[in-house]
Amino acid sequence: MGFWENETCEYCGGPIIERRVTLHRKVRGGYVQVENVPSGVCRECGTRYYAANVLKTIQESVRGRRKADREVCMPVYSL
Repeated sequence: MGFWENETCEYCGGPIIERRVTLHRKVRGGYVQVENVPSGVCRECGTRYYAANVLKTIQESVRGRRKADREVCMPVYSL
């Protein structure tokens, strides 16, 4: 039995399924990407849900308590 099994979305009532997702966040004036994040995702509207322990790990990662796996350069465009 999975963590999100039999759970429903609080917004639309759709079923929540377990997926691995990528998060992009702005942190201290820069951007970070967190990959392979376990998440519950509503099959109907796409709302994402995260377990408390996952959020704690993300917080520790972006605060620099964990070493980044890699760094990437990305192009920036202005219109």
